[in-house]
Amino acid sequence: MKTLFHRRRHELSLSFPDAKIDSLLTTSPANWYYLTGFAGESGALLVSREDITLITDGRFMVQGRREMSGVRIFQQKHSLFESVGRFLQDSRFHRVGFDPSQVTVEQFRSLRKAAGARVRWIPAPGKVERLRMCKDPSELAQMQRAAILAGEVVQSAIGLLKPGIRELEVAAEIEYQMRKRGASGPAFETIVAFGERAALPHARPTAKRLRKNELVVLDLGVILGHYCSDITRTVYVGRTPKRIRLWYRAVLEAQTAAIAAAKSGAACGDVDAAARQILGGHHLDHLFVHSTGHGLGLEVHEDPRVARGQKKRLEPGNVITIEPGVYSAGIGGIRIEDDVAVHAGRTEVLTRAPRDLIEI
Repeated sequence: MKTLFHRRRHELSLSFPDAKIDSLLTTSPANWYYLTGFAGESGALLVSREDITLITDGRFMVQGRREMSGVRIFQQKHSLFESVGRFLQDSRFHRVGFDPSQVTVEQFRSLRKAAGARVRWIPAPGKVERLRMCKDPSELAQMQRAAILAGEVVQSAIGLLKPGIRELEVAAEIEYQMRKRGASGPAFETIVAFGERAALPHARPTAKRLRKNELVVLDLGVILGHYCSDITRTVYVGRTPKRIRLWYRAVLEAQTAAIAAAKSGAACGDVDAAARQILGGHHLDHLFVHSTGHGLGLEVHEDPRVARGQKKRLEPGNVITIEPGVYSAGIGGIRIEDDVAVHAGRTEVLTRAPRDLIEI
């Protein structure tokens, strides 16, 4: 792992000349972990071509020394951003890159004031995130384990679906099963939606009780070994009406088409279009209200975006979700989601749960 982190930092530093920076400041915990192995939740990382420094508070000094190698640790004595600025004031760095999306206006003011006029701040967004998009073999192996675990959990949750159970009960059992099976927790707030509430793509669980003849959408993800997974399955409780069967078949066809299109070199917008074309053929594209997918990794939403018009081309090592859906107020929703790894000559579905319509 020591060599892995060194290699990542070296690769990052190779991009500095083009950005005209001599160092890069990142305040993203996912980026800290990717570059150093540090899993703490407070701090700032300053990377240069020669060395790397973590600025953090006393709570994380021991943890930092245990988790990192070849990284200096500077204990803050003031607020985090004032401490970063003061550290830079005494450093040799003059052109510091930063990601404007990671720093608030007030934090940036504090940085500039403490660092002084000698330090120039250069916007350099997404540098670490671009490296994180292409997973190495060890990351892909970990993400496969996380995806398989998510599939096991969603299948166990389907077994709970009986009339009278509440959405909150199912969500609680899902998150218990995640931890029982070794996950450190959910990758996002678990979605459990019954009946008409299944028409809400990001429905939060409520006290609503399940009734017969209702759709159920279960959307969950686990964090396992720092990496995220994301899976959705849709179930019908009762005998499925013909219209719902047709909709489900259309969504499954759309997902299958998008997975087939998700090849190395394909534009992300074309993958999205493959799903929309199928739904359009069924006259359901107006009920598809979100993008087809997103990148996955140390965070549950990463680049690349698999959305309408996205020109970014898929590369070996990308892991994305494919999750078309249709949603109709007063009826409910249907979504099928799996995690897909892009390889040089093939596409691999990492999640393993069956995708056929389940009736209970």
